[in-house]
Amino acid sequence: MSISATTPEQAIPRGLSPWLTFLFAAACGLVAANLYYGQPLAGPISADLGFTPAATGLIVTLTQIGYGLGLLLIVPLGDLTENRRLVLLLISVSAVALIGAALSTTPAAFLTASLSIGLASVAVQVLVPFAANMAPDATRGQVVGNVMSGLLAGIMLARPFASFVAEASSWHVVYYLTAGLMIVLAIVLRANLPVRVPKTKLRYGELLASMAHLAMTSRVLQRRALYQAGMFGAFSLFWTTTPLLLASPAFGLTQNGIALFALAGAAGAVASPIAGRLADRGMTRIATTIAMLLG
Repeated sequence: MSISATTPEQAIPRGLSPWLTFLFAAACGLVAANLYYGQPLAGPISADLGFTPAATGLIVTLTQIGYGLGLLLIVPLGDLTENRRLVLLLISVSAVALIGAALSTTPAAFLTASLSIGLASVAVQVLVPFAANMAPDATRGQVVGNVMSGLLAGIMLARPFASFVAEASSWHVVYYLTAGLMIVLAIVLRANLPVRVPKTKLRYGELLASMAHLAMTSRVLQRRALYQAGMFGAFSLFWTTTPLLLASPAFGLTQNGIALFALAGAAGAVASPIAGRLADRGMTRIATTIAMLLG
């Protein structure tokens, strides 16, 4: 697709080819995975770089803090700037930050890289609405579900991937490999993503203020945010502490053993397309209830 950089948003052809849907899903998975490589590697990283036991949790926490800041301050730029350019910039920053993590020799350097990885990983939250905007109304839920399936697969497979690679080589290699993946991904996306120029006329400050207004006035948004905070909080708490526990003398698992344990979580990616189809049929409450009961 060739579209001028000044083309208005509504001029983008509607509909996603299977290839482009797959590309969105794969991109979301690869970028989201960057947030979670540190979880199973917290032990080796802390031992190698000299983290104190109390500071080891920051290996994971600072990445999530960076992601949270990115959601607040960077993702709104998706409504102001050309989306493909923003995605490519964020993925490029991810590659640099991952290389920085691999080269780190002190806790401060690694934590700085971790914060940057989190900030840049919000590219996924630009890609998801990008895909949704291109999808026809009748199948938007299904498309978003498929893209989210890729995102969740990346999250769940990041841990076993990191563990297997670290066991075979070192934790440094994990970050070098994933930096290479980001470079390849940026090249592929640049060649395949269409240009999407948002049509909003709000300024950045006004956009942030509108987000605050929505948070204060939208009951649906408030409920969904509460649901997600509870479910993802429990998810993060479990997967942050479990690798450390499994590697402790109580269980004595190697990185390969932790990887096999983490593979069980990959089944969660199967649920996203199902949830998307339920949403297209107007069954969002049923899907939400089932998800919360299973979670």
